[in-house]
Amino acid sequence: MVRLRLLAPIFALLAGACTVGPDYRRPQLRVERAWRAPFPHGARSNRLIGWWARFDDAVLTTLQARAEQDSPSLDQAVARIDEARATLAAKRAQNRPSLTGSASYTRESDQVSVGAASPQLAESGLQGGSDASWELDLFGKVRHNAQAAKARVQARIDDWNDARVSLAAEVGDDYVQYRGCEQLAEVLREQSESQEATARLTRISADAGFQASSDAALAEAAAASVRASYTDQLGQCDLLVKSLVSLTSLDEPELRKLLQARSKILPSPPTLDVESVPADLVRQRPDVGSSERELAATSAEIGAAVADLYPSLTLSGSITAVSGLQQWSIGPSLSLPIFDGGQRRANVRSARASYAYQLAAYRKVVRGAILDVEQALVRLDVARRSEGDAERAATGYRATFVATDQLRRAGGASMLDQETARRNALDAQETLISVRVTEIRQWIALYKALGGGWDAHVTQPLARGHLTEEHQP
Repeated sequence: MVRLRLLAPIFALLAGACTVGPDYRRPQLRVERAWRAPFPHGARSNRLIGWWARFDDAVLTTLQARAEQDSPSLDQAVARIDEARATLAAKRAQNRPSLTGSASYTRESDQVSVGAASPQLAESGLQGGSDASWELDLFGKVRHNAQAAKARVQARIDDWNDARVSLAAEVGDDYVQYRGCEQLAEVLREQSESQEATARLTRISADAGFQASSDAALAEAAAASVRASYTDQLGQCDLLVKSLVSLTSLDEPELRKLLQARSKILPSPPTLDVESVPADLVRQRPDVGSSERELAATSAEIGAAVADLYPSLTLSGSITAVSGLQQWSIGPSLSLPIFDGGQRRANVRSARASYAYQLAAYRKVVRGAILDVEQALVRLDVARRSEGDAERAATGYRATFVATDQLRRAGGASMLDQETARRNALDAQETLISVRVTEIRQWIALYKALGGGWDAHVTQPLARGHLTEEHQP
């Protein structure tokens, strides 16, 4: 009775025990309520999902599908999800009873000397038993650890979605560059032919004494320079093919055949109207979501560390059978942390420092996300305005070439004048192509900055298992 009276206050304390630690809430960060950079004019932001399909380019759509079907980056992300889910299962298992069993068989012999004879006595024994234990999660240590593990499962799913966004943007960017490279190579080929004609005519004129030999040498040097640029451009196109091979895992002959199935036309980006404010962006980008889930995990780990400061209660029991005899025991076991050299409190401080670090990291990711969008909008606006000027310049130089060509046919201009006008028109066309490629690439950069191609409710990779974390109480 005396012992029961001594234990009564302890059991009263345990009866009133509850989950300890902070209650996590998503941080409310101060962000702008509107974008400061100008917006492109067009449709709705919900058209971000699967943006490449809206370029109306079957080759691009095929490349995106092949890249997602066989991507080492996505496979790594899937493996990390599996790892996080296994960790979650292990943490949840700690809140359940455990049962172990054992069995053994022994045989012993004793030799007894009786005169000349030494009879041997042997006996055998069979022993079996089982042990059960269950640590009651009085202060929420196991629950907090499970919450942290569950948050990290969602963070890894967000990482997978972020890898999808990056992969789609990289494939789209390389494809646009390749189509632009084809067009630039064609322009440089025509420039090379024109420069060769100019060099030939200049050499004839110099040999006849109508021009200085230095003019002929300069024209030949210019022709060689254009040829070098043309060769370099072809090399750039080959490099982009190699990059697409790496991203899509297609064999190079198969990829080149696929690329040749469509004419050398730049894909046209769809219209887009980003109506969401920066706060909406925070919920849309997967990298922001991943960082926020990591923050939730570190918050839960504070609770686990605090719970470790309190007593723990374990219910245990065992049954043992030895050669027909049975023995059993059952009862609670109370563990009180009395002195550990300050280890547990140091663990609490460490967990709180980890939370502070992750909070700063989350704020940094959010600011970086907003900066990405603002910069992408500025670059896109510059590219769009530049395209208008480049198009007017190309139209003007093209009209000049047509007029010069007609004038030469009428005898009012020389072939040198015609080739000069042709090269001016080709130079303007080259500038226009470069500007258009830049504009489309900035569209893709904007899609990526806005989390384009990702949907928080779509976590089913092609040819992979379902990744959505089930809702469990």
